Amino acid sequence: MTPTHSTEPFSVRLDVRVYEVDSQLHLGGGFYVKYGDHARFQCVQAAGVSVEKLLADGLGPVNLETVIRYHRELRGGDQVDVSCDWEWGDGKTYRVRHLMRHADGTLAAEIGHVSGLLDLRTRRLIADPAREWRARAADPELLGL
Repeated sequence: MTPTHSTEPFSVRLDVRVYEVDSQLHLGGGFYVKYGDHARFQCVQAAGVSVEKLLADGLGPVNLETVIRYHRELRGGDQVDVSCDWEWGDGKTYRVRHLMRHADGTLAAEIGHVSGLLDLRTRRLIADPAREWRARAADPELLGL
């Protein structure tokens, strides 16, 4: 996996492994979500955020909604680039969008998340997640901030 950084959204390249394919020989649905989770975690790390420190401070990222839109199948042995594009508003939630592209650029799937930062003590979403991410990131631009 190779992270990239430019004016394009953050992206990692992953190999579709044979044990991730289903009986129809394409990537199983749950792995699309896992690939998005992996790309988001890599993006957060590349931005310089310590997830361990975030958790130690009593905050945890949570997904509130995940939507997958399939375009072209991914099969065992394929390589897929998974982008990570963050969208911020004024509320307690933010969006992260992943485009999953075959190595030739063909769109395989889109994943959209509505997420937030959970105060692990009160079990409530914090009011300004963008402020927390920005304060913790060495490179907040990778997080769209």
